[in-house]
Amino acid sequence: MARTAVVAGTATAVSNRVSRRQAGRWAAQEDEQAAQQQAYADQAAYQQQLAQQQAYQQQAAAQPQAAAQPQAPAADPMAAKLAQLQTLAGLKASGVLTDAEFEQQKAAILAG
Repeated sequence: MARTAVVAGTATAVSNRVSRRQAGRWAAQEDEQAAQQQAYADQAAYQQQLAQQQAYQQQAAAQPQAAAQPQAPAADPMAAKLAQLQTLAGLKASGVLTDAEFEQQKAAILAG
């Protein structure tokens, strides 16, 4: 009987050790997968922000060309500048523009 108790005790100890080791491995795998998913989400958000900035830069580059085309005279040039500045402020508030880009575009609007 003592022999059976020793064998059973040893088997239980080994089984518990194996279970703990396997649980640790699974937890490490889950942590790695969560970190990978977060990295993919961060990369997607960065790509989206970069695409928005590029679209804005293309739009800003097209504005001088549009201004060169003949148009009906603006009723109030200051109102047009204010509208552009408000749009610019909205883009900055939404995170599309950095502070430096905002200041650069603001200076261009006020100078032009």
